Amino acid sequence: MNAGDPLRHRPLENRLALITGAAGAIGAATAALLAQRGARIVAVDRPGTDFAALEKALGGDLAVIEADVTDEASVRAYVAQALTVTGTIDVFFNNAGIGGPVARIADYALEDFRRVMAVNVEGVFLGLKHVLPVMQARGSGSIVNAASASGVTGSPGMWGYNASKHAVVGLTRVAATEAAPHGVRVNCIAPGPIRSKMMGRLDDAIGSEEAKRARGIPARRYGLVSEVAGVVAFLASDDSTYVNGAVHAIDGGLTAI
Repeated sequence: MNAGDPLRHRPLENRLALITGAAGAIGAATAALLAQRGARIVAVDRPGTDFAALEKALGGDLAVIEADVTDEASVRAYVAQALTVTGTIDVFFNNAGIGGPVARIADYALEDFRRVMAVNVEGVFLGLKHVLPVMQARGSGSIVNAASASGVTGSPGMWGYNASKHAVVGLTRVAATEAAPHGVRVNCIAPGPIRSKMMGRLDDAIGSEEAKRARGIPARRYGLVSEVAGVVAFLASDDSTYVNGAVHAIDGGLTAI
């Protein structure tokens, strides 16, 4: 590939990227970056989501779908709708997730635990269940599941979130081994504290300011959504064709401690 080749700058040209939780901070940043690199975006988020900012930013590169990732019929429908755009799915960012409450186990409601597990685990599982066969049938594709640093460590009070993100890591590894013979890659990202509304709510819940919490991170700061998007874009591209079944920390060194 020579220096003047446009694919050096748009490595995802003519590819379809399906993103769940697309209107959230990480989802939107990733959608924008993948579109910048040439992908056509199908953005999925829960019913009632305001996609206006995403539509304004991406314009003609975007199709939007409202769906409940915990409902199999709804997942089947969003995959079918995505396929009507270009006839295939090249990249799937399985990103939808919620944080849930922060509480001691004695005070953590079973209803809250089940809700977090439904979105963060069942939603990821159902996405894999209905997207993997599409990619396997054509012999290529890249899936990126959204785990968390909490998927490889423990965080006091975050019972549902920690359990769910550990499960995402497990689902990723199972999917990678099953998909690899068919030319499909499945990896996951494990962001640490990322500056966003969700992280702001967590800081409020545990009574800690960003600056205080950041002192426990070797990089001494929270991450940016653009830094997460960059890793997803790498995993979506042909630069990562031999990367499969991996957990990619994006945490400023937090889990290296």
